[in-house]
Amino acid sequence: MQTTQKQHTYDVIIAGAGPVGLFLACELALAKCSVLILEKAEDPASPLKQLPFGVRGLSAPSIESLYRRGLLSRLEVHQKLKNPHQNARQGAERQVGHFAGIPFTEGNIDTSRWGHRLAGSPEVSMLTTMHEMETVLSRRAESLGVEMRRGVALEGFEQDDSGVTVSWANDSFNGKWLVGCDGARSVVRKLAGFEFAGTEPEFTGYSASVDIADPEKLKSGRNVTPQGMYLQSQPGFVVIQDFDGGAFHSVEQPITLQHVQEVLRRVSGTDVSLTALHMATTWTDRARQATHYRMGRVLLVGDAAHIHSPLGGQGLNLGLGDAMNLGWKLAATIRGTAPKGLLDTYFTERYPVGMKVLDWSRAQVAIMKPDAWSRALHAILSDVINTRDGATYFAARVWGIHTRYNLGGNQPLLGCSVPNFELTNGTKVGELMHDGRGILLDFEGDESLKALAADYNYQLNYVPGRARVQLGLSALLIRPDGIIAWSSNGKPDCVELQKAADRWFVRV
Repeated sequence: MQTTQKQHTYDVIIAGAGPVGLFLACELALAKCSVLILEKAEDPASPLKQLPFGVRGLSAPSIESLYRRGLLSRLEVHQKLKNPHQNARQGAERQVGHFAGIPFTEGNIDTSRWGHRLAGSPEVSMLTTMHEMETVLSRRAESLGVEMRRGVALEGFEQDDSGVTVSWANDSFNGKWLVGCDGARSVVRKLAGFEFAGTEPEFTGYSASVDIADPEKLKSGRNVTPQGMYLQSQPGFVVIQDFDGGAFHSVEQPITLQHVQEVLRRVSGTDVSLTALHMATTWTDRARQATHYRMGRVLLVGDAAHIHSPLGGQGLNLGLGDAMNLGWKLAATIRGTAPKGLLDTYFTERYPVGMKVLDWSRAQVAIMKPDAWSRALHAILSDVINTRDGATYFAARVWGIHTRYNLGGNQPLLGCSVPNFELTNGTKVGELMHDGRGILLDFEGDESLKALAADYNYQLNYVPGRARVQLGLSALLIRPDGIIAWSSNGKPDCVELQKAADRWFVRV
C-alpha cells in the first residue's frame, strides 16, 4: 500500500451510494461529521432504476423522515405516476396495495383507527424511483459537504480501537468508522465476517422490458397462477415469479429472450410470443439477516444487514429506517455527546423491525407457492383482506403505520413516531426538525421544562406553544429521528423527564 503523505481521517466512510448510503451520509453531515462515500459504480445512472419496475413505494416512516429533513417536497415522480395497482375501470375502487398479490382497496381502509395521524401529517404511502431518490439525496449530500468517490471498489480494510483503514487498489482511506451500505452482496459484511443467517429462496423473480407480439394474451395486473405469478403493469414490462428454488438466479447466467419467453409461457399458461428483450434482471426471496449490526468500528445498514424478497417494496423503506435510526446516534458517538450504550440501541431497535419484515416476506411467499395448501391459504386470506378489519390491518403493516420501538414504560405513544402537531402559530413539528436535533415540545409553557432543556444545550431544542390538537398530552421529548422518548398528559414529572433525556442526550 503506497502513501506519500499522512491522509485525512474521515469521521465515517460509507461503502455504497444507493439511497440508504446517501441518506445516512446526509444525516451524519447534518450533524457536522466528515463523510466519504465509496461507490464501485462509475456511473450512477442505471437504466433499470428508471424503468417502471424501478418504481418504489415509500411507507409512512420513510415519508416522515424525508419530510422532517425538508426533502419530501423535492420528490416529483409520485405526482406524475398513477398507482400501478389502480384498476382503470370506471368507478372501480382504487387498489392501494397488496399482500402476496391479494389487493386491498382504499375504500376498505378505516384510517380513523390511526388516531395519532393528525390532519396535515405526511401521506402514508407514495411512489418514487431509485433514480429519483438517488438524485435528490446526492444533491443534498453534496450541499452538506459529503465527499464521494465513484469507481472505487472496496477491496479490504483493517480496524483497531481508533479507526478503520479501507484499501482500494494502491490507495487507502482512513476513517473513525466504516458503514456497509453496499447491498445484498455486501463486501463489508463478508470481509468483516458477520454471520448472515436465514432461509434459502423458493423462486427466481424476473423483471424485464420486452416487446410482446400478442400482449392481449396476458391479463393485466398481478396474476397468481398454478405455476407462479406474473405481472404486466404496463405494456412491455413484465415481472415473473418462477418457483424453481432460485436455481436460475443462483447460477448468474445471461438472461436471454428465449429463456424469458419460456418462463413467461409456463407461468402464465399462454403461448405468448416475445420478439425482443431490451433489459432484464433476476432476484429471489432469499431471506437473511445479520445476527449483529456492529463489529468493532464496522456497522451494517440496509440490504447489507438484511435481505428478503422485494414483494411489497419493503427493502428501501427498511434501509431508510436503519439510516435514520443510526445517523444521529453515530454522530453523537463521534462528537462525544452520546450516553453510554447509545450506539448499541441501533441494533436493539432495528433488528426486530428487520426480523418482522423478513417474516412478512416469507409469509407472502408461503401463500404464493403453486401447491394446494398455499392455494387454500390464499383463498382464506383473500376473504380476510376483503373485509374492513383485514384491509386496515394489512395496510397498516405495509405502510409501517404502527412501527414502534420498545423503550419500556407505558406512556402514550412512547417509542412511536411523533404526530405532526400543528402549533397555533401554524408551525408543524416536522418543520422544526430540519436541523436534526431533538425537541422538547411544551404545550403548556412550563418554565421548569425550559430550564431542563437548557442543560442539553444544542442537542435539544425547546419549543413552547399550544397545538391545535394535542391528543391529551402536555409535553413530549422527541429524539432527532422523530421518535417519542417521553410524554406527559398532565403536570410534567421533571425527574422522569430528565431520566429519559439522559438516556438519549448528554448534559453539558
